[in-house]
Amino acid sequence: MPGAGDRGKALARWLGAGLLGLLIPMSLSLEVSVGKATVIYAVNGTEILLPCTFSSCIGFEDLRFWWTYNNSDSPIIEGTVKNEKSDPKVTLKENDRITLEGTTKEKKNNISILLRDLQFSDGGRYTCHVKNPKENNLEHNATIILQVVDELEEVDNTVTLIILAVVGGVIGLLILIMLLKKLITFILKKTQEKKKECLVSSSGNDNTENGLPGSKAEEKPPTKV
Repeated sequence: MPGAGDRGKALARWLGAGLLGLLIPMSLSLEVSVGKATVIYAVNGTEILLPCTFSSCIGFEDLRFWWTYNNSDSPIIEGTVKNEKSDPKVTLKENDRITLEGTTKEKKNNISILLRDLQFSDGGRYTCHVKNPKENNLEHNATIILQVVDELEEVDNTVTLIILAVVGGVIGLLILIMLLKKLITFILKKTQEKKKECLVSSSGNDNTENGLPGSKAEEKPPTKV
């Protein structure tokens, strides 16, 4: 009959296997990205590329992807990718102004879409969804926000340039003060050394005149008898 120690070891192995089973899929899970910029701007009447890429450490097969707009569950474009050597294939598209521009060849794993003839009503949240059967069809997604404007505003860098100039001036002033401090310290040190040399030389002259040991006294003429 197994003892308490054996039951404890069995429980520990069971928990360890369970945690390992959870951690491995997490570490190998598919990742979806829409780039560093979460908000992009485009001018009304032009076109804009909405980026989306994915990556997976365990590869993919019969991968499914789709894009949704705002809070709607209905995809605006949908497709599949058979494997790493196949390009994406569109299976559904609700608007002719939307085209798939991505490719999965050469490990680019790009499923970006292009929106043409933009309208103000096209502004909103676009979410890129991906499902990989190799990961038990877990869904991964990333969202990018599109804002359609009349014209792109020019970025005024005047304030930034002023701040940089002030910061640079302050740093330059601090460096100058440090250099002046070192120069003054050097000059004072040399001045003190010269004063010490003068004092030593002056002391040697006094000893000579007083006829102290180690000095040359004045020679006196012999006394006449």
